[in-house]
Order: sequence, then structure tokens, then C-alpha cells
Amino acid sequence: MTARKLLIAQNVDSSYVEKIQEVIPEWTIVTGRDKEIWQKEAPDAEVIAGWKKGMEEYTLNKEDSPLTWIQTWSAGVNSLPLEKLSSHNVHLTSANGVHAYPISETIFALMLGLTRKIHTYVRNQQSKTWDHSNLKLEIHGKTIGILGTGAIGKETAKIAKAFGMTVLGMRHSGKPEEYIDTMYSSSQLHDLLPQCDYVVVTLPLTKETHRLLGQKEFQLMKESAFFINIGRGDIVVEEDLVQALKSGEIAGAGMDVFETEPLGDNSPLWEMENVIITPHTAGSTQYYDQRVIEDILIPNLRHYVKGESPSINKVDYTKGY
Repeated sequence: MTARKLLIAQNVDSSYVEKIQEVIPEWTIVTGRDKEIWQKEAPDAEVIAGWKKGMEEYTLNKEDSPLTWIQTWSAGVNSLPLEKLSSHNVHLTSANGVHAYPISETIFALMLGLTRKIHTYVRNQQSKTWDHSNLKLEIHGKTIGILGTGAIGKETAKIAKAFGMTVLGMRHSGKPEEYIDTMYSSSQLHDLLPQCDYVVVTLPLTKETHRLLGQKEFQLMKESAFFINIGRGDIVVEEDLVQALKSGEIAGAGMDVFETEPLGDNSPLWEMENVIITPHTAGSTQYYDQRVIEDILIPNLRHYVKGESPSINKVDYTKGY
């Protein structure tokens, strides 16, 4: 009888493999992010952790593929063939929640950097320029609007309370959440935006959120507002954001995600003094693999080997997240 196989398309420490093997002692576990490894192992893998572009050819396009569950190594699942996975009844679980600490830290790094002009002073340091640069803003007591109140949004709201901020949130249902003073539904976005000193996007990319924020939305924001996007680049109409920054419709932006990545050399965002750019690294942390494996993959595996569906971070195909 052929052993059941778990393919982890990542380079993970052997100590984590040992922990996983304790849960599935009779299984074959293969690890490695190089294509030469996963393209050989994917066709007969029952479970794949860490979906890679191109895997569809070796799994879903094969009539006899044993694939029944995918655990992604990212929170976003918009790059996966969701319709085909759904039609094949493949369980899909994401790494949602793994990023809550590092991304919320990045959000506040961007907010504080823009507010206290740290980006300006770094430029001044490079040219040995001693200049006040009209520093006057502070973050305490301001209003933050968090678009998307999943794990990242909730951790951001919690930290915001330490700064005495008023926290407004937006989620599809409008259901209340701890640390959020007022929750808005997605249909009330235009009511939320004018109130905010900071607008933070932590939404997943779906059909509903695609190009959600454009010219109209930036016009509704305060001229003194800062815009932060760590969600997905395609949630924002980037050319409208550039125009809003140029015209002074908003005060500045902190961007970790973009419509096209890497951000092109010709993008005006690179040269703007009121913009801080990070290269889609907001979720990077030394604890990433540990959290995916110990908090999500292994608990789900325990249920899976009992014949139950993996339930932690299970993706709803109808919602796209």
C-alpha cells in the first residue's frame, strides 16, 4: 500500500517536520520550495502545504490526483484557482492570523513614521541636513478607520487604544468587535472615511473589494489624513491614489502592497516625499513558519486524520476568503 503523502512546498526546519510526523507517523512528508522538488511530488500528494504557481498542472489537471486539502502559506488566497478547487471539493485553509503581530507593528511604524516625519529625517540624515521640517503632528487621540477587522484589524485596533485613539471599523456584516468603538458595514464606507485621520486597509482581495478605493473615496478623506495599505494592491486604484497625493487631497501614504509587484521604476510613488514604501514585507517575522505549522497545520491535521474537515482558517469559496 502506498503511503499517504504531505508535501510542504517550503524550506522548513527539521524540528517542525518531526512534530508533524508525530501526528501522521505512517505518512511520507516531503519538504522543499524548489520547483524541481514539488513538481515531482505534487501529483501524488494528498495534502499540500504552501501552494505554488504552476501546481495546478500537476494536481487539479490530473484525473487521478489524490489532492484533498491545501494549506496556504499566506493569508491571501486570491491567487489560487478557487473555482477549480471548489469544483474538486478540495479543502482550503489559509495562514490567516499568522501575520497579526508583525503587520500591526508595520501599520503603526508607517503611521508613526508619517506622523512624526521619520521618513523626512532619514532623507535629511543622508544629506547631513539639520532641519525641523515643520514637525507638529501626534497620533494620540486621533481617529483611525480600519477597513477589514480580521485578526490583523483587531490587533491594530487593540494597539490604537493604547494611543487613546477613536477606532472605527468596517466589515461586510457590520457586526461589533472588541476595541472598535463604532463598526460600519461595507455599504457605509463613505460615511466612515470623512471622520478618519488614518485610513488603514487590511481587507482581502475579492470581487467586492477589487478597486474599492478610488478617486471618490480619496476625495471623501480629510486633507490631513494618512492612508495605509497592507491588504492587497488591487483594492486601490493606484493612479487615483497618486493623484490624491499630488493634489493634496490626502496628506500621505504608507504602502506595502501595489497593483504591480515589484513596483515599477517609473512609478511616481518612489519619488514622493509624503509616501513610505515597503516591498510587501509587512508580514515577515522570524516566527512565521512556527505559527503556520503549530497554530494551524498541526491542529487541522489532527482533525483531518480522524476523518474530519480541517476547520481552522477554512476558506469559504463563496466569499473568496
